[in-house]
Order: sequence, then structure tokens, then C-alpha cells
Amino acid sequence: MSLTDRTDRPGSGDLLTARGIQKSFGTNHVLRGVDLAVRRGEVVALIGPSGSGKTTVLRSLNGLETPDAGLVELDGGPAVDFGAQAAAAGSWAGRRTAARLARENRAALRDRSAMVFQHHNLFPHRTVLENVIEGPTQVQRIPRETATDQAEELLARVGLADKRDAYPHELSGGQQQRVGIVRALALQPDLLLFDEPTSALDPELVGEVLTVMKELAEEGWTMVVVTHELQFARQVATEVLFLDGGVVVEQGAPAQLFSDPAEERTRRFLDRILHPLD
Repeated sequence: MSLTDRTDRPGSGDLLTARGIQKSFGTNHVLRGVDLAVRRGEVVALIGPSGSGKTTVLRSLNGLETPDAGLVELDGGPAVDFGAQAAAAGSWAGRRTAARLARENRAALRDRSAMVFQHHNLFPHRTVLENVIEGPTQVQRIPRETATDQAEELLARVGLADKRDAYPHELSGGQQQRVGIVRALALQPDLLLFDEPTSALDPELVGEVLTVMKELAEEGWTMVVVTHELQFARQVATEVLFLDGGVVVEQGAPAQLFSDPAEERTRRFLDRILHPLD
């Protein structure tokens, strides 16, 4: 069994439940009541046009964004009711309480998940190894020697053992993104979140990142992936959600959604992406 294997995790029920997630930025109502459930070991793909709210959903799941309303619950806790926080903010004392709860709840959500970003977000002045062990040693207080051993095993796992002492600028974009994935894995989270992890890569580098993600899915990791790589979603995801205008227009198994979508908006989107020259 590899270090990253998740097939031995107990339980097969919902790991994550999100209900009624709403978020506005000024007058821009980005999310209008999004529901999402992710079972342990599932790969859920979020697809849709730019500006549909996909990334905001993802960032709301681990507290990088604070929704205006809705509930996010992880199996075994925490359960964060953002609507209750907003209601508590009506007075000065309420605002202080709501702000404290928001900080605590965002931290609790982040403790259970890890994000792989579109643009790597590696520390440029630190080596690959230092980037990977930052979270385990500084946040989780894992001894440096233990964190280093785990990091070296993970780097070998993705074919980067020889890059442990390299700096990010010495790596290709695909290698940097693989380091980003290793950095997330090193935290041993229950939930992996991917925000368009291949969109900033040259086309010839996309495959090496998708291969790692496919292997993680096969090992039983629970993943929510915002992606424009529809072939990856078709082959790897267990559930696909199509978002448009801040709502989930349609969701279902990849075979059904890609072959015979029920909604006209879904059909138009897939036609534009899969047959751009028709």
C-alpha cells in the first residue's frame, strides 16, 4: 500500500455536504444556492463556463471564501452555518462574535482539506522540499525529520525525487504543479480540492498532471475538481456538476451527463467545448 492510499479509510457515506451556498461580491450575485454532496472516495468534477461560480464554490468548501448563507458540513465536524453567522452580525457585539466564529470555522474546514491552486503558489525562495514540509512542520507541528521522510517518499511517488533541492523557477510548469499536489498530500487531508490545476500549463505538460490526479483517484482519495478538461471528467469523475449563473443546472454520472444531458444549457455548453469549429 502506498503512502497516499485511501482505500483503508473507514466509512463510505458523505464526507462533505454543502447546502444553499450563496455568495455575492458587491452587486454580483455569484452563487445563488448551491447544493453539493461528496461521498468518501468520490471524484466530483465541477464544469461550466467562466464566471459560473465554480471556483467560488470550491473556495467556500475550505473557508478561503466566507459565503453569505448556507451550510458546509464535514463528516465528524465541523458543521458551519454561514447564515447563522450573518444573522449574528447585526450588532457590534454580534459582529465580533460572527467574526470570531468565521475565523474558527474557516480554520476547522481547512484542517480537513487541502487545495491545489491554478498557479502553483509555491514559495519562490524555498526549495521543493522546503515547500512540501512547510505545512506539516509549521501548521501540524510534525517533527521535521518525519515530515522530510514523508515528503521524499511523496516526491518519489510523482517522479520528482531528484528535484527535492531545486527551486520553483528551475522546474517546468508541470513539475511545479506536481509539487503543488505533493504539498497538499503531505497534509494528509480528508478532502483534496483542485482549482483548474492544468489551465495555466502548456498543452504538452497537462498530461503529466492529469496522470497523477487519475492515480490519486484510483487510490481512493476524495476529490472535488474544477476543470475544463472534459475528457478527464468523463474518465475519472464519479459525479459531474454543471454550473451556470451561480446555480447547479444539472448533475449526474459522467456517462449520462456527457452523452445525454437533460438540460438545454448543458447541451449548448458541451457542444461549444467539444465541437468548437462546428
